[in-house]
Amino acid sequence: MRQSIELFAGAGGLGIGIGRSGFRHAAVVEIDRYCRDTIELNRSGGQADLTHWPTVTTADVRTFDYRSFADQISLVSGGPPCQPFSLAGRHKAFADSRDMFGEAVRAVRELRPQAFIFENVKGLTRDRFATYLEYITLQMNYPEIVGRAGKDWTDHLLRLEQHHTSGSRSGLQYRVVREVLNAANYGIAQKRERVFFVGFRSDLGIRWAFPKATHSLDALLIEQRRGGRYWDRHRIARGVDHLSARAQARMVRLTEKHADLPWMTVRDALIDLPLPSRAGTVSAIVNHTFQPGARSYPGHTGSHYDEPAKTLKAGVHGVPGGENMLFDPVSGKVRYFSVRESARLQTFPDDFHFHGCWSETMRQLGNAVPVRLAEIVATSVERALATLKRGRS
Repeated sequence: MRQSIELFAGAGGLGIGIGRSGFRHAAVVEIDRYCRDTIELNRSGGQADLTHWPTVTTADVRTFDYRSFADQISLVSGGPPCQPFSLAGRHKAFADSRDMFGEAVRAVRELRPQAFIFENVKGLTRDRFATYLEYITLQMNYPEIVGRAGKDWTDHLLRLEQHHTSGSRSGLQYRVVREVLNAANYGIAQKRERVFFVGFRSDLGIRWAFPKATHSLDALLIEQRRGGRYWDRHRIARGVDHLSARAQARMVRLTEKHADLPWMTVRDALIDLPLPSRAGTVSAIVNHTFQPGARSYPGHTGSHYDEPAKTLKAGVHGVPGGENMLFDPVSGKVRYFSVRESARLQTFPDDFHFHGCWSETMRQLGNAVPVRLAEIVATSVERALATLKRGRS
């Protein structure tokens, strides 16, 4: 089994998906104590996905020593802290001390893996970060070309561009592709977009492309409008009026059948979950307690039952908190998703427990990669590596 190292592990969404694809984690690194406690709670409790995980290394990746893993690692993966590029952040990018892409590249440089998978928020692809996005990608292409002491990132970028245009094939090189993936397009009940970077060591000669999308909004709308199979499946009256105004307008324009599978909806994801337990009562389902205080205001009206959820956010109040709500079309009211419901939308297994209070667990979930999306990308990478001749590294 190919070994991997998971950096910036968070609550484990990316790592679980990669583990399901056939990789075995040799090390898992995470500095945040709440995320570490969540992983260790599940690992020590025998949660199936974490059975073979090592104890989490609680460390700043800037101090992590990779020498003991030399020539053993096939894959390096992780989500370098995304706050510098988040739409909800201050967009400081390279001026932000939380930007850890350089450390992700150092891991690649020192471990020389066959491949890597890194991911981040879609905000990284905004026009204002275009030059820095190219800088990040070039570092991944040529990890042995490092920045010089006393020089800023623009000097490093200049040298990387010169090397790239020279056509030189010397040194450690990776063929890197990046793409923004929408989780809803892969059968996940959440409109969550993340940018993925996937690289293969150039000497391996691997041909690879991101997995094709399998689900679509139009296929869902066609199922909801024509024949009513969606409404029949959920045993409710046909409810076009349950949809958002934007979805209803798009539905009217549809004329053709669609080959894709329909997007999964919140109702699909939560179909067998009862309502969250009220405070003061004991819930038979872990992390499934009602959280009071949700309210609707302009631009933040919650997710519709019969569409994929809006992107879950790491915040719980104010602007980000408005995204973590569910709109009930019958009562016209909103409520917060419970932690368990949010975990369903992020495709974590139902027996995965989150450590901490509601706000802390929602932070972990809001920063996570959907497990299923990680599994789809990682499985494609693993299959590409499996084409290599036995014994080739």
